[in-house]
Amino acid sequence: MLRIQVCVTRARIAIKAGITMSKSAPGQRPSHDHKRCVERAVAAAERVCAAKQFNLTPLRKRVLEIVWRQHQPIGAYEILAELAQDGGKPAPQTVYRALEFLQQAGLVHRLDTLNAFLGCERPEDAHSGQFLVCSRCRRVAEIEDSVVNRTLKDRARSLGFRLDASAVEIKAICAQCAIPS
Repeated sequence: MLRIQVCVTRARIAIKAGITMSKSAPGQRPSHDHKRCVERAVAAAERVCAAKQFNLTPLRKRVLEIVWRQHQPIGAYEILAELAQDGGKPAPQTVYRALEFLQQAGLVHRLDTLNAFLGCERPEDAHSGQFLVCSRCRRVAEIEDSVVNRTLKDRARSLGFRLDASAVEIKAICAQCAIPS
């Protein structure tokens, strides 16, 4: 059975079936402790980096915190703007290098469809994600399905390919946007 987690700006609602959604939604729980959520992501990042002997610098850590701040996809220039609010003046290349590091460490997912990044819910588990991306509101749902992963890997191998980074992005309309106005 799949496990679904819906991540919204201020709440995480575990639902039973296997998707991680991002972006705010009506009816969110006011009791969501977002600071604790970011702290868990940073603690997981520290464990992952220690195990892989990667250097999680203060800047990389700060970029990860920014990516996780609202559980929604965020672009590099939005991250750059937030770093500037912190009083720094990092160059765009610095942010891109930090994001590349976080991706290689398995701490964030890059969503090509949105040209944005999303924090990985399970950085300690090697996995390939399938993402549903709402073409109207940018809400993202991550589906982790081992059958789909295995099928993609087997099919790629049969065609003479080896999967490098097998994130699959599927354009969709989320339930909230599908409601007629």
